Amino acid sequence: MFYKKLLLIMFLSLSAFFYSYAQDENDTTAAEDTTWTEFHNHHWRFDLFEDEFNGRPTIDLTYGLSKLSQNGLNGSFANPNLMEVKLGYTNLESSWRADDILKYKFKYFLLSNISTNLSNGSSASNSYNTDLWRFGFGWASGYGYRLSSAVKIIPYYDYAIDWSQLQMKSDRIGSNDKSITDLYNNSFRFGTSTEGGIKINILPQIQIGAAYERSIIFPRHIFWKWVGSALVEAAGQWGIDSFVNKIMDHSPYAGPVVSFVLKNALSYGVYELRKEKMNWPFDSAAPLLYDQVKFGVTFVF
Repeated sequence: MFYKKLLLIMFLSLSAFFYSYAQDENDTTAAEDTTWTEFHNHHWRFDLFEDEFNGRPTIDLTYGLSKLSQNGLNGSFANPNLMEVKLGYTNLESSWRADDILKYKFKYFLLSNISTNLSNGSSASNSYNTDLWRFGFGWASGYGYRLSSAVKIIPYYDYAIDWSQLQMKSDRIGSNDKSITDLYNNSFRFGTSTEGGIKINILPQIQIGAAYERSIIFPRHIFWKWVGSALVEAAGQWGIDSFVNKIMDHSPYAGPVVSFVLKNALSYGVYELRKEKMNWPFDSAAPLLYDQVKFGVTFVF
């Protein structure tokens, strides 16, 4: 099953690459041939995985405030806090459209602990304490602004695939709620996360940031329904990328803001639709939801 997921990710990534490449190639006019050739030779990398581990090594440390929810639960979850580390590689370079417009990519592995132990939990009888560990991988992208040689502002969109293990820390759980929480308790579960945020370079090697993340954890992973749901979202994101590329051609300074707003708005809307159907638009069970406000510092070496 893992290999099927990996092949799917490779297929989606390759499709996105060729789609973007074809759009840019078709839009090139004769007057832009020289600029395009120079850009193609110096900035495009055909190998799908060439940039995966060739960026600048990056350590991202995050602390956050979380809220859990699950449709059909009579009680409620106590609000946990989050600690997270991401290890990966960052590419940040001038866009060919304008030297002070930056193109940002961050590909990473993640490890998180989201626990009421970090927030002192709750003593209320109908409020459940939890402890969750998750790991996975993801990629963030966006366009930003270079304000000076050191100061840069980067709004971004982030998507991650992860696996989680939840432990219920409360003994008094109603029978209806227990039938729901038992689907997750002490079991590894598949999930996805999206994040919208902003990073600010205060020094060449240090960024500070804030973000809002929405995560879902599936009580059961129905592969083909998940594929269909993911393709619906991916098609929307690819359409936005194409639209933003057109904006960047004509108004590059508007591109970073438009990209940030549209990509994260689509992601937020899709996750709202998945509150009741984890594989929307297909019939499926309601997932466990995490909404998280995150603050962090990033070291780019």
